Amino acid sequence: MTAGRHVVLGVTGGVAAYKAAYLARRLIERGAAVRVVMTASALEFIGAQTFAAITGRAPLTDLFSDTDVSPHTTLGRWADTIVIAPATAATISKLASGQASDALIATVLASRARVVVAPAMHTEMWEHPATQRNLELLRSYGYEIVSPERGALAGGDEGVGRLAEPETIAEVVLSHLSTLDLAGLHVIVTAGGTREPIDPVRYIGNRSSGKMGNAIAQVAANRGARVLLVTAAEPPDDPSIEVVRVETAQQMAEEVWSRARHMDVAVMAAAVADFRPRDIDNSKIRRADGVPEIELVPTSDVLQGVHEMTPRPLLVGFAAETGSLDHVVEKARSKGVDLLVANDVTKEGSGFGSDTNEVRFVRGDGSVTDHELMSKHDVAEEIWDEVLRLRAES
Repeated sequence: MTAGRHVVLGVTGGVAAYKAAYLARRLIERGAAVRVVMTASALEFIGAQTFAAITGRAPLTDLFSDTDVSPHTTLGRWADTIVIAPATAATISKLASGQASDALIATVLASRARVVVAPAMHTEMWEHPATQRNLELLRSYGYEIVSPERGALAGGDEGVGRLAEPETIAEVVLSHLSTLDLAGLHVIVTAGGTREPIDPVRYIGNRSSGKMGNAIAQVAANRGARVLLVTAAEPPDDPSIEVVRVETAQQMAEEVWSRARHMDVAVMAAAVADFRPRDIDNSKIRRADGVPEIELVPTSDVLQGVHEMTPRPLLVGFAAETGSLDHVVEKARSKGVDLLVANDVTKEGSGFGSDTNEVRFVRGDGSVTDHELMSKHDVAEEIWDEVLRLRAES
């Protein structure tokens, strides 16, 4: 949880400066208070009023126009984390040498807060020995570097140097701000939609993106838990999360059942296929051979297998429904979960692949709480808050 935590966002002069506005919004949405410091060159790419509108405070742009007699020290003491995104080669050089020639570098030097640096520049500048030497110096200071990605650069070029996505940078920042209230817990999370093969080319699957399960795993890791993610989707890029990749329902069942007994909490967020083909063709089914008859059989019920364990972890299940959620209380009872998270996937903003979700919590005793539409990250925060409440009550 990041409510009440303070982030100073430093913005420097590069075309990627526009992404800093998205980063500010993402941090605020997750509960952080954000104040912005802009270099003079940053103002050539994005206006100060943009950040004023997002954060509710005018950015600091120089050391002498602010009403505060020492704005850099005030801001440096206020910060829990300072994140510089984008960080140009020039700014990285100034940081490395401690050259406090602008409000941003002065704020960093006047603060004991953790510093996160997200570089963005052309490939040649990124790879230059001077830049790499400066980055090594910053690492020796304890600064965390969010490396740039490969992609489109200014002027139509392409290569390494593209600013990491705001969501990626936000996760790094939030991992330092979150309260470690899940420390000591071992949790297993499932994510993604399983694929049940028909032949070497085709499969039976579903529309799950894995975003909800990934958010649950990431938030748990941010809050101090030891996380095992069993996933049929692309996992978060976080080395603290242990990842087991699977494809089919049976593979997921085997991995979960072999590990869940030793966990404190199991969150079954994956969209596991209910049926699979009885027989799998060893070669591609040809159209010329006519319409195939595919007999389906039930898959293993991963959640039920965890429920039947003795002892078993605190169990959170998911129900992706279409239409009314009136029956999910009975579903929670029949599944034997401690918490069921249900949503209507046909509702706008709450379907597969979206970045938001609108969910209903159903506890094992039948009590219900409805949550308004929010980001999947915030849904994950609510889930872990509820897990802590349930553990305290047990």
